Formats: sequence, structure tokens, C-alpha cells
Amino acid sequence: MSDLPDLSDAPWRDIPWRLLGDARGVPTMLSPQERRAYLWLAEHWARGAGCVVDLGCFAGGSTAHLAEGQRRDGRSGRIHAYDRFTISDPLKEKFLYPAGIAPYEGDDLLDAARQILAPWAGLVDLHPGAIEDQTWTGEAIEMLVMDASKAAHTMDAMAATFFPALIPGGSLIVQQDFLHWKTPWVAVQMARMADWVSPAGHAERDTMIFHVDRPLDAAAIDAGRCADLTDAEMRAALLDMRARLDGFGVEDRMDALVRAVELNAGERIAWKMKTAP
Repeated sequence: MSDLPDLSDAPWRDIPWRLLGDARGVPTMLSPQERRAYLWLAEHWARGAGCVVDLGCFAGGSTAHLAEGQRRDGRSGRIHAYDRFTISDPLKEKFLYPAGIAPYEGDDLLDAARQILAPWAGLVDLHPGAIEDQTWTGEAIEMLVMDASKAAHTMDAMAATFFPALIPGGSLIVQQDFLHWKTPWVAVQMARMADWVSPAGHAERDTMIFHVDRPLDAAAIDAGRCADLTDAEMRAALLDMRARLDGFGVEDRMDALVRAVELNAGERIAWKMKTAP
């Protein structure tokens, strides 16, 4: 990994907002630093050694920033964006209509996402449906963005599908929900796969970025499964990851993940996590 850019100092931190280009107007739940990180990673880290895959793109926010970064670098590879592409009326009011999407009936988000991503249409393939039921072509994946790990069992399924295509020594896993208290199993998964992946960077608010160090084979996938872990096993993995992230300044966030497990005994679905730490 020595010839690849160092991510530990968040080199995207001071990117001028204007450099986000058309992505500035895309509706997203990403923080400003996460938006900068996605753009920077696609422009300066990715080298075209494999596909960029975005799991859980909502209305296209993460995908737009990845595509804009790739466009700035002049690469023409496809970005594969996966989502159920459904949306509630309150979220349409909050995200879509202020972005210029005309009001409409129903919960379909796919057509709106296509409109939003029109500036990058030549770079993006959209894959609608439950991500845990999707398949992958087997092509190498250079950067895998995960923002759909809202339940431990779906996260396990996505890992089994996409992780084996990651390039040892040449891929990143971008875990957007890593530090979110409602999804502590994301950090648990990475902790239990510590023999295969290593922490590389943090994009405020919730994103942690990991290098893929070794092939993510069947043993790695089995090690990372979280759906059937006990709370004690979850807690132990989180404490291990807390130690591994020394220097990233996220100790308080990791402590909150531990408390979230303790306060929501046995829960492995984000929307059912009721008691905040």
C-alpha cells in the first residue's frame, strides 16, 4: 500500500466547495466532509483497477460525488449504484422537491434518481431492488461504499456477495454508517475481519475507511458475520476496534456504540434500536 495516498490525515478536508461541481446540488444525507471524501477518493485514490460500487445510494448523493471525482480524473469506468429506490412523502418534501424534482405521487425513487444523476449518466449504472438479493458480475471492485447495512443479516449478505471481488492491497471499503449508534454491527464486522482489513481514514461524521489487505475469502466472510452474535461478542469486538482506531479521535463515538449494544439488548435492525446512548 506504500504507493497509495495516505488517508489518515483526511486529505479531502480543505477541498473548496466549488470543486464539488454539479454534485453540490444533489440531495444527500452525507455530511460536508463525507461529500468531500467521496469526491477526493474517486479523483485521487481510485486508479481504475476495478469498479466503484455504491451500496445504498438513496437519491444519488454518494454516487454523484463519486462520479464527479471520477469525471475530474478523466476515468470512464462504470459506477454501480444499488438501492431499493423507494421514498416516503416526507423525504420527498425534505430532499427531492428542494432539489428541483417536480412533486409526484407514489414511493418510486428510481426516475427521480435518474434525473438527479443526469450529469453523470454516462458513468453510472443504477441497480434497483433489495441489495441483499442482488448478484455481482465477479469483476474486480476497487472501491466499495457501504451505506445499506441497516440490519446485521443484510450486511452479512452484502459482504458475501461483494467482498470477494475486492482487490487485496488495492481496494477500499468505505463504511458510511460505521460510527452511527443505530448500526454498531458495522464496526463489529470490521473488527472481526481485522486479519483481512485495516483502518485507513475517517471522514466526519460517521464514515470510516478501510484498506483491504488480504483476499476476502470464505474464511473472512464467515469471520465477519454478525447477525447471530451475542451482545457479549458484539461488545468485545467493539472494544477491540476502539483500540485499533487509536489516533483517529473517535474514542467517544466507539464508546457510544458499546452503550448502544448494552441499551438495546439483542437488537440487530437499525430502526428497532430505540434507546440512544
